[in-house]
Amino acid sequence: MAKTAVVTGAGSGIGRAVARALLDDGYHVALAGRRAEALAETAAGHEHALAVPTDVADEQAVEALFEAVRDRWGRLDLLFNNAGIGAAGTIADLSVEDWRRTVDVNLTGMFLCARQAVRLMKDQDPRGGRIVNNGSISAHVPRPASVAYTATKHAVTGLTRSISLDGRAWDVACGQIDIGNAATEMTERMAAGIPQADGRVLAEPTFDVRHVADAVRYMAGLPLDANVQFLTVTATTMPFIGRG
Repeated sequence: MAKTAVVTGAGSGIGRAVARALLDDGYHVALAGRRAEALAETAAGHEHALAVPTDVADEQAVEALFEAVRDRWGRLDLLFNNAGIGAAGTIADLSVEDWRRTVDVNLTGMFLCARQAVRLMKDQDPRGGRIVNNGSISAHVPRPASVAYTATKHAVTGLTRSISLDGRAWDVACGQIDIGNAATEMTERMAAGIPQADGRVLAEPTFDVRHVADAVRYMAGLPLDANVQFLTVTATTMPFIGRG
């Protein structure tokens, strides 16, 4: 029987790369994201892709996503909990609206997806499954003017640990991948220079996003009695070590 997966934020970037890698490995994959046309691009050429337009901050939409997975395939083996947004702003100038939207997507959205995944995994036969949460190096140290993003990514670490602990009772494993400067649409601006903690604006190196997909494949490929709790993958010379 083919394994099944849900990938959120599957319409671009890291989500698209991971979804396509899983499809190439023979998974049946539900692609979740807000833009139907972007999901269709990710799914192109893959007969076992199921595009489900979803706002992960919407509880009913998330429930519908996992119901679609259950109805189509009857089980769920992997959730790559990837959807996220950024909001530029310091503690002095970030709007409450931007703060709340970032929390809604980056934290509440991950909670909602993980909750539905666990509910499905614990009741299926055979029982269990795996959740991989996309953290960030911002789960360790902040960039300037990133208070909302950094706070939510630190919170994802707590969510990951709690899912890992609660999930033991149902054979649900949970780990976190923290990524720094994978080359995607979101990181294209780094070539032109981005603000540093010392006030300078510098170009930063990136690395091929396929290495993120390979890392998630490794995490997902382990038996459920083994788990990568935290994995950090970055461009070698980016300002992460030394940033904090």
